[in-house]
Amino acid sequence: MAIFYLNTHIINLYIYLSFLYRDYKSIFVSISLLKINMGIKGNSFSVKVVENVVVHANDPWNDHWLPFTNLDLLVPPLDVGSVFCYKKPSQITFPTLVNTLKASLSRALSLYYPLAGEILWNAEAGENQFHCNNRGVDFVEATADVQLKDLNLYNPDESIEGKLMPKKLHGLLAVQVTQLKCGGLVIGSMFDHRVVDGYSADMFLLAWAEITRSETLSMLPSYSFGRDIFNPRCPIKYSSSINDVFTIFEPPTKPRHDQDHGEREPMLINRVYNIEGEQLKRLQFLASENGCRRSKVVAFTSLFWKIVALSMEEPGTSNKVCNMVLPVDGRRRLSEGAGEENEKLLISHFGNVLSMSSGAIRAQELKHMCLSDIATKVHEFLQTSTCKDHFLDLIDWVEERRSLPLVAKPFASTEMAVIVSAGHTYQGMNKIDFGFGKVAFGSCHIPSSRTDCVIMTLPSPANNDDWVVYMHMPVKTINYIEAYSNNIFKPLNADYLQI
Repeated sequence: MAIFYLNTHIINLYIYLSFLYRDYKSIFVSISLLKINMGIKGNSFSVKVVENVVVHANDPWNDHWLPFTNLDLLVPPLDVGSVFCYKKPSQITFPTLVNTLKASLSRALSLYYPLAGEILWNAEAGENQFHCNNRGVDFVEATADVQLKDLNLYNPDESIEGKLMPKKLHGLLAVQVTQLKCGGLVIGSMFDHRVVDGYSADMFLLAWAEITRSETLSMLPSYSFGRDIFNPRCPIKYSSSINDVFTIFEPPTKPRHDQDHGEREPMLINRVYNIEGEQLKRLQFLASENGCRRSKVVAFTSLFWKIVALSMEEPGTSNKVCNMVLPVDGRRRLSEGAGEENEKLLISHFGNVLSMSSGAIRAQELKHMCLSDIATKVHEFLQTSTCKDHFLDLIDWVEERRSLPLVAKPFASTEMAVIVSAGHTYQGMNKIDFGFGKVAFGSCHIPSSRTDCVIMTLPSPANNDDWVVYMHMPVKTINYIEAYSNNIFKPLNADYLQI
C-alpha cells in the first residue's frame, strides 16, 4: 500500500505521464539499485523456471469495461507484492500441487475477474479503464536450489527480488510458485496497486486459498464491484481541507534551488526486521506519557518519524521537512449510517478505498521532541481522515479532477516522505492456507525499482505479540537503524522464525 517519494525530474515526468495515461507500457524507466548486504551473510542461489503459462478465468466470459472509481484514481501506477513461505507438504507432490493451484486460481479469477484483465484506453468512455477481457494471469512454476532455512529473508533484495517474486510484465497480476531444495514452497504474487489495496489483495488471496481447500468462501466481492456506492453526491460539495490531503501532480519544470549540482536520488533498499512484543509495549508506554493512551501503530510511527529525522544529519538537511503518511481504510467509515445492504457492499468491495493522513515537521524540530509529543502530532493528523464526511468529500473532490493525475500531497514535493502501513492481521495471514500447511513466513514485497519510502508492519508467525517490519528505505536510514536502534529492530532470521 504505498504512495511514492520522488525527487528527480526524469522520474517525476515518468510518473506524470503514467498518471495521465493510466498505463505505463509505453514508458519505462530502469532504476539500477546497488544491492547491499548488512548484518547477515547471505547465500546466493539459482532459480530454474520449469514452466511459464497464462491462467484464465474458467467461467464463460462477458467481455466488458469497468471504470476506475474516484478512489482508485488516487493510486499511482505502482506494483506491490505478497510472498508466503511454507514448509514441505507431507502428502502431495509438487507437480500435483502446482496443477491444483492453477485450477483453483482459474476458479478464483472467475469471481475476481478484473484481475484477469488489463488497464487499457476505452475510446468510447474517453479514459483508461479496467478491460475485463480474460487476458489471464502469468503463472510461473519454478525450482530453487536453496533450503527454506537458508533463505536470507532479512534481505529481500538478495532472496526474493528477481528470484522468488515474478515480474509483472502484462496484466494486473502475476504469480510464481517455487519449490525449494528442502521441499518447502514459496508463493509470490505481484499486483498492480491500481486494482487493489491491501485489504482487497487479502480478499483475493484468502478466496484462492479457500477454493484450493474446497471450502465455502468466507467473503464474495460485491456485485458489479461496487461502482455505484462510490458515486459523487449531487450537487458536488467538499471541504477545502481536502486540498491539504491530495493535490494535482505537477512535475517541476526546473531544478530546485537547494539541490546541489551533483546530488543524486537516495538509493532505496529492502530489509526485514522483527520487534519483540516487550519493545512494542515499551514504545507504547513512552508514547502515552502525556496521559493519553496511544495505539502501538501510533507509537511505532512516532518512533520511526524521529529515526528518519535523526538519519537526516547531513549538511543542509537540518531545516528540511520530514513527512509521515498513514493510509486509512474508508470501508468502515463510509458504511456508518449507510444501511445494512450498503455496509455489506462496502465491506466486500474489491478495489481501493484509501485516504492518506499525513503530518509534516522539520527534521531539526523532530530530533528534539519526546516520543509522546510526536505521538500527539500523529494522533492529530490521523483524525483528519477517520470520518465518513472526509471520504464523501474526497469522492466529490476527485470527480472534478478525474482526467488529471492526482497524488497525496506529501509526495507531490521533493521533501522526505515515508508511508507507514499496517499489513495483514495475524488471523488473516494464518488463513492463507492452501491445504498444505500454515504460513511459515509471510510478507509484502516492494519492487526494487520503486522510489517511494515504505514501511509495512506485519504479524509475526513466531510470536503473536511480536511484529515483523518490512522496510523499503534509503541506505542512510537503514544504516542509522542498524547502528543506533538495533536493540529494537532485529534482523529477521530462520532461528527466530523456527524454520
